[in-house]
Amino acid sequence: MNTLNNTQKTQQQLTLPMAWVGVVLLAVLVAVGLARWSGLDPRTPDAAVQWQRDLQFRDVAGGDIAVLDHRTGQTVARFSGEQGFLRSSLRALARERHRSSLSGDAPFLLIGRTDGRLTLQDPSTGQRIDLESFGPSNAAVFASLRLAGTEVLPR
Repeated sequence: MNTLNNTQKTQQQLTLPMAWVGVVLLAVLVAVGLARWSGLDPRTPDAAVQWQRDLQFRDVAGGDIAVLDHRTGQTVARFSGEQGFLRSSLRALARERHRSSLSGDAPFLLIGRTDGRLTLQDPSTGQRIDLESFGPSNAAVFASLRLAGTEVLPR
């Protein structure tokens, strides 16, 4: 009989904290729902644009990716090999263009901001990738394109 009372006490002791956990979870869900319903935007506002480059990315023979300056039409860089982050970023933006039945000829905008962040944006669809979110080594792949192809060769 004593063990029966101990079991009931243990169940009661566990029920109260679990009820509070449930109340807290419900309160969080309600708070998030109200925030979304009110139109609260959780993103940090973008810093001012420091520089921008209009680039086109083309698949070329051998599986490489050629990067062209949209204004001049010149190839400014060429990526060989796996290039997982570069390819997956471009694939995500191209998929949105395909869903919207848009041409792949429009350039992507590589935007450098005054706070040091980089954004790859597709003006055709409004989609964007905040590159700093993926770490400095991945953002560096795109950061290298800021001045690519603009070097002046000595005479």
